[in-house]
Amino acid sequence: MYFPTEEERKDLTRGLLPKAREMVVAEELRGWSWNKPPLEPIYDLKLALYEVANYYCPTARDLYMKRVMGIQARPSKAMLFGKVLHDTLAKLITAAKRAIYIESANPDGINRVAEALEALREPDYTVLEAGLKYSTDLSDLTNEELKELKDRVAIVWRHQLNAIISQVDTVLAKQPRIGVDSLVCLAIPVSVEHNLDGSFLGLSSHLSTDAYRFYDTTILDVKFGEQADFHRLTTAGYALVMESLYEYPVNLGCIIYASFKNGRLLINKDYHLIDDELRQWFIEARDEKMRMISEEIDPGMPDECYENCPYIGHCSR
Repeated sequence: MYFPTEEERKDLTRGLLPKAREMVVAEELRGWSWNKPPLEPIYDLKLALYEVANYYCPTARDLYMKRVMGIQARPSKAMLFGKVLHDTLAKLITAAKRAIYIESANPDGINRVAEALEALREPDYTVLEAGLKYSTDLSDLTNEELKELKDRVAIVWRHQLNAIISQVDTVLAKQPRIGVDSLVCLAIPVSVEHNLDGSFLGLSSHLSTDAYRFYDTTILDVKFGEQADFHRLTTAGYALVMESLYEYPVNLGCIIYASFKNGRLLINKDYHLIDDELRQWFIEARDEKMRMISEEIDPGMPDECYENCPYIGHCSR
């Protein structure tokens, strides 16, 4: 899921990567210009990145209900499923890296890392089990819904593990004298739940990307739902934060759409440039929502509420 297919590699190499390298972004829209307009926050307020990027509610009244009215709604089924599946992916990537490091500590262990990864074949349901133990939201799911979620955890686990093993085998076949750190870096070239401090941009100091692929400096974000244009605001926000912290350009993002049909995992990837227009959209969304919260401006209900809105029972009162 986090690794590009051979077709995607070719498309990136001949298409978006050259464009990303050549793309000119206005200096004032680079994250390192956080101390001056338009990036400088206009309100003394910190927003979570998803609060800026979320436009499931077109008027953002869900954010108004949460931050101004103080109403804490319970997450929907889709939110619960997405949280467990995201955490499962992160757990697998971490477990695979750990297995490689531990096995390689043994004499001639690097030649047996494939066996260590095969030992991870049984899906790890601890994320789901911990949620059932400590979360009243998950425990409210029906037995049928829990079985559906457990099946999806197994599908995602199997798919990503197969990709990791294939990557490791490919790297080992090419590099007979490779060291363990290099193997992990080349075979699993992503940092999951990459923690970032968004304070310079008026965002939370405890942000984390779904994944960051460092060899092509691509922000990766996974969505277990339908495609939407505003999802690109997430990658734009993380790119701006990374630029504000590390002061190097981040021009490429990818939204990974994962869905399930007849027991199969279907994946569609939206690679895109994080250009001036997208950056400006993110800044305007941040400023608009900061103003709404700071000045307690009720944006009103949208013409049509989205199906899974957790505030639908409160908002319509």
